[in-house]
Amino acid sequence: MRSTLFVMLLALVSSVHAADQTLTLGVFPRFSASETTKRYSPLAEHLSKRLGRPINVSTSRDFQSFWRNLGENGYDIVQYNQYHYIRSAKSYQVIAHNKEFGKSTIAGVLYVRKDSGITDLKQLKGARVLFGGGEDAMIGYIAPMYMLLQAGLTKRDFQSHFAVTPMNSVIGVYHRQAEAAGSGDAVIDQPAIRNAINPDELVPLAVSEQLLHLPWAVRRTMPAGLRDAVQAALVDLENSESGREVLKAALLSGIGKAQDRDYDPARKMVRAVLAAH
Repeated sequence: MRSTLFVMLLALVSSVHAADQTLTLGVFPRFSASETTKRYSPLAEHLSKRLGRPINVSTSRDFQSFWRNLGENGYDIVQYNQYHYIRSAKSYQVIAHNKEFGKSTIAGVLYVRKDSGITDLKQLKGARVLFGGGEDAMIGYIAPMYMLLQAGLTKRDFQSHFAVTPMNSVIGVYHRQAEAAGSGDAVIDQPAIRNAINPDELVPLAVSEQLLHLPWAVRRTMPAGLRDAVQAALVDLENSESGREVLKAALLSGIGKAQDRDYDPARKMVRAVLAAH
């Protein structure tokens, strides 16, 4: 009887200890909360097995709630955009980056209609520019805005409007809701775009330099051994069939190692845009 009671108490203590070691994986709201949970649950389960501790996927309805959780150090592991990382680098350490559509980098693009007659950024003076996402969207807003500033335009020289996503900004320009769309260079080839419009009617007016893709970071208070284990588990995903299925579910083609200085080109853009604002 005593031995049975001891085993039960040991199991209870073990379960409480495991619960205390639960990690929270935060994913910024590129998709709806339900779709984010669906796409990243396989990755969380994979990490849980590799690390030997539970991992919960935390979703946000919008960027405001995501920022609030991030500011409160509510995530142990987080995937977000380059601007988010730059803003949170004092609390979070970057360890990896996305690979999407076989690429480790992504560029901001300003798209216009082929029949618009617009061939130079300066022609956007007085025009409507539809950016993909809000002012914290690295590829849909900050990179395109940086190119406009480099061309000598200021924020007052054109009308800024915002679509929910970079895809919606491109669709909006196709339907003549604006003269230019701030988006990314991978957007135009996505099946959802090709099902919605004829992308051959659009052309890139300007393309930014290539930036390292979306970062993965961990809290700086995370023990070095655990941090390295998280990084290894993420980077190793593309080396096995089961790992590639996990990546496929999250619409990723791989995850590579990253370090802070890899995001210096993005920092340059962020500083210029914030200074102009």
